[in-house]
Amino acid sequence: MSEKNTYTVSIYTENNVGLLNRISAIFQRRHINVESVNVSKSEIKSVSRFTLLVKVTEEQIKKIIGQIEKQVEVIKAYYHLDENTIYQESCLFKLSSDLLIGNDEIQRIINSSKSRVININKDFFVLEKSGHKEEIEELYHTLDKHGIMQFVRSGRIAITKDEMPVSKMLKELKN
Repeated sequence: MSEKNTYTVSIYTENNVGLLNRISAIFQRRHINVESVNVSKSEIKSVSRFTLLVKVTEEQIKKIIGQIEKQVEVIKAYYHLDENTIYQESCLFKLSSDLLIGNDEIQRIINSSKSRVININKDFFVLEKSGHKEEIEELYHTLDKHGIMQFVRSGRIAITKDEMPVSKMLKELKN
């Protein structure tokens, strides 16, 4: 059996209703868990980019990409190993403002984790952290001992180290 790897999947699409459901159904039919999803506009005007994180074999990812590219709205889909991408996740922590008063440990945690306070009021403060999943998990476990009021983490966002020729491909299609 082939080895499972973590792949970042980038899908360039037209922005149409229902596409996310159809893409997730491709993974669901194969009983593959999507670890994270991020959808945003891309570097190409009127083109959206889906970024998904999955752990599968290379054989599976090739079949999945083939199925994704059969969707009418999909312009192009790519897959990359971690070493071929530059990636980050972001998160927000909501914590009690009481922790900031006379608590040097919280200040030390904020400084050492390279996180930053983005909002503060009398009841709570919000801490923002960007980094790799492991860094965010480590900060979560550290802050959890102090009582996290709310927590949210984004899906992976990633840029490839190599060129993604989708812009060039689109220009050629228009000519």
